[in-house]
Amino acid sequence: MANQPSAGPFDEIIDRRGTDSTKWSSFDEDILPMWIADMDFLCPPAIREALKDRIEHGIFGYTVEPKDLRPRLAEYLERHYAWKVAPDAFVFLPSVVVGFNLACQAVTRPGDGVVVQPPVYYPILAAPKNARAEALHCPLSRPSSGRYEIDFDRFEATITDRTRLYMQCNPHNPVGREFSREELRRVADIALRHNLFVCSDEIHAGFVYDGRRHTPIASLGPEIEARTITLTAPSKAFNVAGLHVAVAVIPNKDLREQYVQAKRGLVPSVSALGYTAALAAYRDGDAWFAELLSYVQANRDFVVDYIRSEMPGVGVSPIEATYLAWLDCRNAGIPGDPYEFFLREAHVATIPGAIFGPQGDGFVRFNFACPRAMLIEGLERMRSAIREWRDRPTPDLVDEAAATAWHASRVAG
Repeated sequence: MANQPSAGPFDEIIDRRGTDSTKWSSFDEDILPMWIADMDFLCPPAIREALKDRIEHGIFGYTVEPKDLRPRLAEYLERHYAWKVAPDAFVFLPSVVVGFNLACQAVTRPGDGVVVQPPVYYPILAAPKNARAEALHCPLSRPSSGRYEIDFDRFEATITDRTRLYMQCNPHNPVGREFSREELRRVADIALRHNLFVCSDEIHAGFVYDGRRHTPIASLGPEIEARTITLTAPSKAFNVAGLHVAVAVIPNKDLREQYVQAKRGLVPSVSALGYTAALAAYRDGDAWFAELLSYVQANRDFVVDYIRSEMPGVGVSPIEATYLAWLDCRNAGIPGDPYEFFLREAHVATIPGAIFGPQGDGFVRFNFACPRAMLIEGLERMRSAIREWRDRPTPDLVDEAAATAWHASRVAG
């Protein structure tokens, strides 16, 4: 068995049942949820204290953004990503998913094209249709190494004279890539050559491993910055997704006004508690997050080690970023959809790969941002389920049709 890393400061298991948690209330109690991108850690003490102070005030009327939030966020982006952005570039939103849809509404018209690169976070795939635009699929390529790459020739060939927008996910959910500066430069060159706008989902930017540093595509130069809508939020890094606060970074004034106009009275403002959490995160969250990143990277290492040593036939794509493992179960010797198999046989909830696009068939996404004991339990349940299935006696089957019928009956049961 893979070596277990030493315990860290995030090992406390918090009981989240009975708190209306989407992650923990969507399945029966015997299911271990390792699915939605929601960490099982307490959020930083600085955020909890700020929220406590705000709640104790006791009045929650209509709220404007805190006066220090914009400068603090600008400082945060420069400190972490060497990206200098004026504070007036920010448009605050209730979620990044809202941000995808606003981008499509702002820069496309019905019938225009939007390039997407499956397998990718499924709301990105849905956003063009919501704006009556056409999603132009340009799948990521997957060499034998399992490390996904952008097929630049195919990318450029996908663009038509009606294409207006490219929707990017970096760090990439679900495949775990952090695209390199050189890859992003090639993307930017193609976008500029074809007058495309770019909407870049960078919500997982904090979770980058092995000494890498996240590069916002908009930071590469003024030309691409002027055509880019960058979406981010404190929700992943600081575990405050339920407070619904995100931001679109749009330095181009005209594009920003176009984006704000797309809200058309349909998009609500951020809540009082969301603003409070965001300010505390960007002002006081760095030290806490550095400890978290070290712990989650150790979890990442444990997951990769464990799968390679204990789950033969299951592949794991190199995890350069995010806290999500993209597991290739096509050679694991298990029947049907691996999501259904692990739910039924291991009592572990993952996310079915197919929702990220047809390229995800036979894959599952597995969240490893949890206390290590919980992580080990989930992996051991999955390993045991695979082994028990392989070890089940097979009846004496006379032909392939009989074998297929027998396996179908086992799955149905």
